[in-house]
Amino acid sequence: MRTSPHTLLVTLAILALPQLAFAKENRCGWIQNPTPGNFWLDDSEGMWVLLTQGSDEEPLGMENFPDISTGDYVASNGNYGYTCGCIQAETERSTDSQDSAAGRITAIYGVKLLPLKKCLADPALPKPE
Repeated sequence: MRTSPHTLLVTLAILALPQLAFAKENRCGWIQNPTPGNFWLDDSEGMWVLLTQGSDEEPLGMENFPDISTGDYVASNGNYGYTCGCIQAETERSTDSQDSAAGRITAIYGVKLLPLKKCLADPALPKPE
């Protein structure tokens, strides 16, 4: 039995979809933890939610997220605050036009904390809260 080139192309495209849908991204910007149970990343494309207080949605790998207060860090609310960093993650874009977030982070593969001056020098980033 001979396979047509069209069938082969469609099969390859279907097999590639999972890799495209869940590709790791490296997102850099302000990692914010302003209050208990709330974590997000503000980058040049918007806000990427990791955790919100009261939600049962938590990204895969969140248990390995480092203590952001150990590096170059700003305490803005008691023990809570923000730092600069990069997160290697899978994301899911928001489809809700009423949602202020660009989307959410669904899996975390690595986190690198950076000096605050790195984010402060990036004109594409919003000012931290």
